[in-house]
Amino acid sequence: MFKSLVMLPRPAKQLVVLCVDVALAVLATWLAFSFRLDAPHTPIGAQWYVYGITAVLPLPFFIRLGLYRAIFRYSGSDAMLATAKAIGLYAVTLTVILVVWRWAGVPRSLGLLQPLLFVLLVAASRFIARVTLANLTQQALPSEGRLLIYGAGTAGVQAASAIAISGQYQLLGFLTDDPTMAGRSINGVKVESSERVAELVQLLGVTDIVLALTKPNRTRRNEIVQSLRKLPVHVRTLPNWSDLASGRVTVQDFRELDIEDLLGRDPIAPDRHLISSDIQQRTVLVTGAGGSIGSELCRQIIAQAPSKLVLLDHSEFALYSIQQELAEWTRAQASQTDVVAVLASVLNESRVAAVLETHHPQTVYHAAAYKHVPLVQSNPGEGVLNNVDGTRILAHAAVRSGVQRFVLISTDKAVRPTNVMGASKRVAELVLQALAADGPSGTCFTMVRFGNVLGSSGSVVPLFRKQLAEGGPLTVTHPDVTRYFMTIPEAAQLVLQAGAMASGGDVFLLDMGEPVRIMDLARHMIELSGLTVRDEAKPDGDIAIEITGMRPGEKLYEELLLGNDPQPTSHPRIMKAHEAYFGLNELQPLLDDLLLAARQNDGAGMQAGLSRLVQGYQAQF
Repeated sequence: MFKSLVMLPRPAKQLVVLCVDVALAVLATWLAFSFRLDAPHTPIGAQWYVYGITAVLPLPFFIRLGLYRAIFRYSGSDAMLATAKAIGLYAVTLTVILVVWRWAGVPRSLGLLQPLLFVLLVAASRFIARVTLANLTQQALPSEGRLLIYGAGTAGVQAASAIAISGQYQLLGFLTDDPTMAGRSINGVKVESSERVAELVQLLGVTDIVLALTKPNRTRRNEIVQSLRKLPVHVRTLPNWSDLASGRVTVQDFRELDIEDLLGRDPIAPDRHLISSDIQQRTVLVTGAGGSIGSELCRQIIAQAPSKLVLLDHSEFALYSIQQELAEWTRAQASQTDVVAVLASVLNESRVAAVLETHHPQTVYHAAAYKHVPLVQSNPGEGVLNNVDGTRILAHAAVRSGVQRFVLISTDKAVRPTNVMGASKRVAELVLQALAADGPSGTCFTMVRFGNVLGSSGSVVPLFRKQLAEGGPLTVTHPDVTRYFMTIPEAAQLVLQAGAMASGGDVFLLDMGEPVRIMDLARHMIELSGLTVRDEAKPDGDIAIEITGMRPGEKLYEELLLGNDPQPTSHPRIMKAHEAYFGLNELQPLLDDLLLAARQNDGAGMQAGLSRLVQGYQAQF
């Protein structure tokens, strides 16, 4: 019978629970009368009113506090606290009713006794339902692995509860760094010292480890990840553990390690004043608003309460997606920011001018660009036009419409480039440097360079995840290729801060930490998935790494600076470069020749034009 109840649709199950609560309320009333009068109760006269009132009166409180939205198999202390609060409010209301009406044969003490019995009955019913549902789930789902939880705090306990409910894993124990906790048990599950992790994995046949660390220090978290990397286990992490506590997620939501865990670097808290100084109560325009960097810029900009945020993108779907996301955010936060979506290309000069004249942005973040190296390399004309002419068009429109600050999102590939993408971004920088040096225009132009962002479109991490899910191989272009990496939110925060520090014509560099060897990244991702690398030393390994060869225009390593004299700024992660550039009169004819070649798709002309403009450019068409 219980199994058939579980299969009912949610509204039907909610109705069943409501009827059970009504029955329990009536039972609690009968018990209260019986205890108070020292005999099994038979209601007479006005006592019937009490039975009717107590059957109906708790329901509005239960509904208002969301008790019928709770899922019994995941309910815990939060749900019980809400139940106690609802019955407390009900008890006060019932007592007031009994004191005011003073029905004959109805003791006023019933206002406290009945709710007390009622809360005990409700708690018992919820506990029985939870245990029964857990047993049914465990019978239905076979164990998928033998698991340890790294963390014996609140997050670890909530994870253990979800694991017990799901029945998908056999929980073998907790791991802790706290020596005072080692040797104890939590709900019958033993807590072991984290120093024994390798021994326990071998001894107990552990297949999975879930990191359940409540607000850990990033350095310590990275140390833990590295210590687990060589063990034959699948390492994952929790979603927001408060969600686990409230029953909104299950172990199916345990996810792969955050990409931040692959960086091995402590984040630095952003300077909130710098972030908000060019945004708060201003009109802000973001080009490429639907892209990886552009969309994250929009998320962080809208949190700083601009008066208007203009989203510009030529991709209809990307623009729609970020517009919907920000619209939901503004509704949830009751934000007063006006979000405007503009479908346009930065190459449409009249359209760009009209947009800026209509909305009069005070700050522009120019993230629109073609950035995929091999694609731009094989379509150089489009790459040059979009990255160079798009920047030129937008910059001139910005000056005409009175934009106060213009920030170009650049790339480390603009330094001694070997590809059209990097060279075109350096020319875009030169356009802004020339405009800044030409004289006071009222617009402060600046550029921010950084390397690869983890998780962006075209990033190697999503590619490796997809290849892992398909059983491999993981593809690496060269055994020694290295790249700088940064997370998307971290890069966007630093862009906002660097832009606010500009005085005009500045080229800012973001401290990307140490470069990451892509071969090592591939090995780490395989090992942290509980798999082994198949190579000459281990031919029976699980996943191979295949060397595919360097693609056109790719470099073994990237640089952020042409010279060796970056200047520090007030921010520890932001540096300033001083690099040679052309004056506007000198730049203009060279720029005209390059753009003409791009419009005619003249490869030789583009190669010559980029070579004349970009210092250190190593042409590879």
